[in-house]
Amino acid sequence: MSDTEPQWRHICEVCGVEEILTPGDAFNLGWDYPPRMGQFGVVGPRCCPNCPNVGTVWWALAIDGYTDDMLTEAQRATVRRIAGEPLSIAVLSE
Repeated sequence: MSDTEPQWRHICEVCGVEEILTPGDAFNLGWDYPPRMGQFGVVGPRCCPNCPNVGTVWWALAIDGYTDDMLTEAQRATVRRIAGEPLSIAVLSE
């Protein structure tokens, strides 16, 4: 882990696994997550190295042509979390 990089909650929108990692560690482990993959606040894949992008909200919207009314509540929650990044995935100290 880097002493200079912040840690973020990395939440796989496909399988639900959650890890607290720096951006560098997440990238090296294969996570599709900002800021190394995509950017905060913009819908794009948010998945762990074990899951395919075809299960993401990004895929549903960009590839399958879904509109907001076609998304599941879980997918809408993912969109809200993405819209609130990076604060929504911040690791808050106690």
